[in-house]
Amino acid sequence: MSIQFAPDHMEIERRVEALLFAAAGPLSAAEIARRLPEGADVGGAISALRERYQNRGVELECVADRWRFRTAADLSFMMTEEREEPRRLSKAALETLAIIAYHQPCTRAEIESVRGVSLSKGTLDLLLEMGFVKLKGRRRTPGRPVTYATADKFLEHFSLASLYDLPGVQEMKAAGLLDLSIPVGFEVPDPTRASDEDDVPLLAGEEDGPEFAQDFVSED
Repeated sequence: MSIQFAPDHMEIERRVEALLFAAAGPLSAAEIARRLPEGADVGGAISALRERYQNRGVELECVADRWRFRTAADLSFMMTEEREEPRRLSKAALETLAIIAYHQPCTRAEIESVRGVSLSKGTLDLLLEMGFVKLKGRRRTPGRPVTYATADKFLEHFSLASLYDLPGVQEMKAAGLLDLSIPVGFEVPDPTRASDEDDVPLLAGEEDGPEFAQDFVSED
């Protein structure tokens, strides 16, 4: 006949420690007691553990009358992971960016004319914010509308050495982006032949103000 001895205080403390580490969430004293021998001093074990883990990398804390281990508050910065979330361009933004790339410098009205639909203010704002597009100048026409052109970040993002590297008719055909039966007289715009003769340069400081960009996007 074997004699079973009741666990001593240190053993109870070890068991409570193991339960708290393994638990998926905070445990109440009653929940801990159900997993220990009858009459175990749960409160004493918790107090001892709390004192032992004080000022350590891991601390024992009480949340809504439940107990759990957590990383010390002053070390929380070590658990923070910073990463860049890629921003996906909508179909409208990609179409707008392509039109600007091939027709630059162009106005908002010209972009809408090519797309055949109106352009939301947020689309150009997003391209400006992401640095793919920049304000180029003002057209020498009534209303002096703002013109847009691609920025250096556009070339960097798409790994282009210059605008000369944008795909032409043959490349687009090979990629299935153009119908093989192209209408007579159709030609892909050449952004490298874009002329700034009809544009008035923006005044100093106009390109730097976000209010300017938003005001004139909504004005066109």
